[in-house]
Amino acid sequence: MNDNQNLLAEQRRALILDEVRRRGGVRVNELTRKLRVSDMTVRRDLDALARQGLIEKVHGGAVPVAEASTHEPGFEVKSSLELTAKEDIARAAAPMVAPGSAIALSGGTTTFALAHHLIDVPDLTVVTNSVRVADVFHTAQRAAARGGKVHGPGSATVVLTGGVRTPSDSLVGPVADQAIRSLHFDVLFLGVHGISVEAGLSTPNLAEAETNRQFVRSARRVVVVADHTKWGTVGLSSFASLDQVDALVTDGGLPSEAREEIKEHLAQLVVAGEAEVEAAADI
Repeated sequence: MNDNQNLLAEQRRALILDEVRRRGGVRVNELTRKLRVSDMTVRRDLDALARQGLIEKVHGGAVPVAEASTHEPGFEVKSSLELTAKEDIARAAAPMVAPGSAIALSGGTTTFALAHHLIDVPDLTVVTNSVRVADVFHTAQRAAARGGKVHGPGSATVVLTGGVRTPSDSLVGPVADQAIRSLHFDVLFLGVHGISVEAGLSTPNLAEAETNRQFVRSARRVVVVADHTKWGTVGLSSFASLDQVDALVTDGGLPSEAREEIKEHLAQLVVAGEAEVEAAADI
């Protein structure tokens, strides 16, 4: 009986490991449905695989073991992490957008959350290299059209750059870079893989780093939207220094020492739920 249980556990863990490697990450609730076992069983299996150094546990699931500087989880995996923090950040950042302005939203799950809070802002022009972000506005436009509304929710002009699609559903490469280079934005909302004093803003994707550099160069004001887990993380390629950032919008999980360090380099630090955001801050 014990031998059979051990064998089943090993089979289960092999399936989990294959799923993690094939998809770039999995959620606990997905594994419980797929394997038809309890949440506790899946978590025990993940613990065992993590102890063997085969996976890395993250909040709500697991991702492959890889160098921190090069690993890039897919959009679905990242979207399941720090959900509350991302929503809080999105709500805090939204008042920075003025009606009639031209903004840019980079790829990422936090900018995706922010997009949902901007569909009611009138007369926006939105440039994005995120397929997911563009879809938020396009869905709102279709809903407005069905309701016979021309202005109001869903009335934003959306420009989606071309390019090569990354695991996080961002479009990058020479086509995206050229499109962004010819434009000018009042404010850029930028999602990041990592942020630190030494490395600045970084990403594990070299092509995405170059596309983000073009975004930063084309923006009058740069606002980074990033939850506290991004602080101290360094990706393979840096694309901007902290001196090029005007504001950071983050969540209350950011340690006090990190806050003090950030304030030394940035003009504005907004901690969602703890500070008032200046409406349309100088854009």
